[in-house]
Amino acid sequence: MALTIGIDVGGTKVAAGVVDENGKIIEHLRRPTPAQEPDKVAEVIAEVVRELSSRHTVDAVGLGAAGFVDETRSVLRFAPNLAWREEPLREKVGALIDLPVVVENDANAMAWGEYRFGAGRGESHVVCVTVGTGIGGGLVLDGRLYRGRWGMGAEWGHTQMVPGGRPCGCGNQGCWERYASGSALVADVREAIAADPARGARLLEMAGGSLENAEGEVVAAAAHEGDPVALEAFALLARWLGQGLADLAATLDPGCFIIGGGVSRSADLFLDAAREEYARRVVGRGHRPLAVIKAAELGPAAGLVGAADLARTR
Repeated sequence: MALTIGIDVGGTKVAAGVVDENGKIIEHLRRPTPAQEPDKVAEVIAEVVRELSSRHTVDAVGLGAAGFVDETRSVLRFAPNLAWREEPLREKVGALIDLPVVVENDANAMAWGEYRFGAGRGESHVVCVTVGTGIGGGLVLDGRLYRGRWGMGAEWGHTQMVPGGRPCGCGNQGCWERYASGSALVADVREAIAADPARGARLLEMAGGSLENAEGEVVAAAAHEGDPVALEAFALLARWLGQGLADLAATLDPGCFIIGGGVSRSADLFLDAAREEYARRVVGRGHRPLAVIKAAELGPAAGLVGAADLARTR
């Protein structure tokens, strides 16, 4: 059975695993990411590859990283959470290990993993939306991962939803991820509590009395308790998410949307409402099939599994 190594390179961790051709992780390792030292990141990647390949016979390595990966799947053009600018990642890692290396955007890798082994099984046209700190994306069309001419396609999070709206880290204003991401959820909650502390008293208590501690997990826990501020924030996120999915449907007409990322762990709090908003907003409603909207199935391992499979099918 052919084995490959998949690696998910994030701002805080390098997660690696040996993956078989059925998407099963045989062995898994994690290491902290030296995010501000690009050369050391390559060394950490090489170390985990050497350790895993010492115990398993592997054919190739797939790297999934948050950032713009060029059309040759070798150079990290820009990574917002790592000190990588025009980083020849495939060349650097390849020089440290004796295996073929493929580099891919992490959301693309996640989309491929879900298409092959998760919520997208059996679908031919899949749009993946990762809802976390920001919004990322991946697109499978007719069973092929679509990357765009320069390898930088499917960046849904930076489509403009509100002209002149909230400033975005990309340098533009009003991007979708400023309204339908985990960061937006937290910002909405903090704004609501600051405006009416009495109404947000329970949520603030759960956050240890500090708005700075009112992070996503606290907001989700409060919503499950029925806290009105937290529930309203999730309802607002659902409306923005559903609107964005309707806009994507007008352009891409997929059969399936898959919602992944950290916020998807709380899908029970917003996904049904997002489905309803999508159905209300999609163009041609009443005269077209509606895409299925599913939560991702593979969880945090989706990018790792997808990167490994892309290395296998390189």
